[in-house]
Amino acid sequence: MSIAFPKPDAGIVARREEIIAGLARLLPPECLVTSEDERRAYDTDALTSYRKMPLAVALPRTTQEVSDVMRFCHENGVKVVARGAGTSLAGGAIPQEDAVVIGVAKLAGVIEMNFADRYARVQSGITNLAISGAVAHEQFFYAPDPSSQLACTIAGNIAMNSGGAHCLKYGVTTNNLLGVTMVLVDGTIVELGGPHLDAPGYDLLGLITGSEGQLGIVTEATVRILRQAEGARPALIGFDSAETAGACVAAIIGAGIIPVALEYMDRPAIQVCEAFAKAGYPLNVEAMLIVEVEGSDAEIEDQLARIVAIAEDFSPQTLKVAQSEAESAAIWKGRKSAFGATGRIADYICMDGTIPTGQLPHVLKRIDEIVKSYGLGVANVFHAGDGNLHPLVMFDAAKPGDMQKAEDAGSDILKLCVEVGGCLTGEHGVGIEKRDLMTYQYNSQDLAQQLRVRGVFDPGWLLNPAKVFPLEGRDAA
Repeated sequence: MSIAFPKPDAGIVARREEIIAGLARLLPPECLVTSEDERRAYDTDALTSYRKMPLAVALPRTTQEVSDVMRFCHENGVKVVARGAGTSLAGGAIPQEDAVVIGVAKLAGVIEMNFADRYARVQSGITNLAISGAVAHEQFFYAPDPSSQLACTIAGNIAMNSGGAHCLKYGVTTNNLLGVTMVLVDGTIVELGGPHLDAPGYDLLGLITGSEGQLGIVTEATVRILRQAEGARPALIGFDSAETAGACVAAIIGAGIIPVALEYMDRPAIQVCEAFAKAGYPLNVEAMLIVEVEGSDAEIEDQLARIVAIAEDFSPQTLKVAQSEAESAAIWKGRKSAFGATGRIADYICMDGTIPTGQLPHVLKRIDEIVKSYGLGVANVFHAGDGNLHPLVMFDAAKPGDMQKAEDAGSDILKLCVEVGGCLTGEHGVGIEKRDLMTYQYNSQDLAQQLRVRGVFDPGWLLNPAKVFPLEGRDAA
């Protein structure tokens, strides 16, 4: 798999100083990034293997300023790439040389908290974790919790329909989003949904969620907030094979038990995370599950008893239930540190396919075979309860050809996900990483219909170009 970028529009690039001057009339100096050194901070996202220097970077402070910049870019035929915190693992926020990046970092406030009706209205540049922090004093929280929640913004969560460890019980972003304020490509400001459970008319909010910045830029969001549970407790279960762990996951879900989280880690991931977090993980197992339940003390005890009984049918090597807040925190510290801990020992690409949970044993075995066939290593850590896989394909960037092998292995893994009835992405989005695999998941008619929808919002293809759809796909719309 080799990712290509279209050639920049030479006419737009030649007009760079004119475009910057136009933006400077709309924004104060502190909201406009133009020097090469400062723009370099925006030339990539978490898919750091690919970089493109943007034409300029605009950092508006209000919805109206976003509208002004979008209108100016539209009138001048300038491409726009929306950016939250730049934590996209699929290259969703990587710019082009003829594009202006519009970042939402300065749109980071809480507008309204309504505990009676259980919603919060926030600006889209606020971090995921900060929403929970803002409502915690009333024992509320915002449920989606991607691993990057300390840094990632609600804007990026909406763009990629992010989930997290607790999405098994509470759902992903689309299940917790009530409304948005969005700026369209021509600067028009629209309100979709609102502080109510269901909006009249077409479900445009559902269309926007997961659209990867190709239909508009979200500047405000109304999100569902929930009461914190009385308590929560995780259990740690180790097995002698990946297949056995996968079968246990299927058995737990098949029994009708819905833990608040059900996470999987294999031996390489366990060892890497234990070396970093000192979480007390067992080092003598091939695979490990973290199963967390919540509720009253009686509910927790009942659910854990049922889960332990199911796990014992699979002869676990280790079975440990957290007995204190400190033990619970340590278990989750290891899991939440997985990506960073792996980065300490190797370069890696993180895949994001989703499969039916019943296919876990087969798919885990095939992932190992695929990666070994390229002479590489893999650490598996993912949301097992909903089948959202995150294999970390490890390679050496300094070794010629290794990165290409890793990308090819990742491509084969994603194709496997589709073959068993799953899909290319669960929460990272398509971006550029999976763009050229879209034809593997969809036929030409399917893609053409999606492109027609995009064309309604962005007929000139100015919003986040060269993402999601194969480069030649525009001609089919």
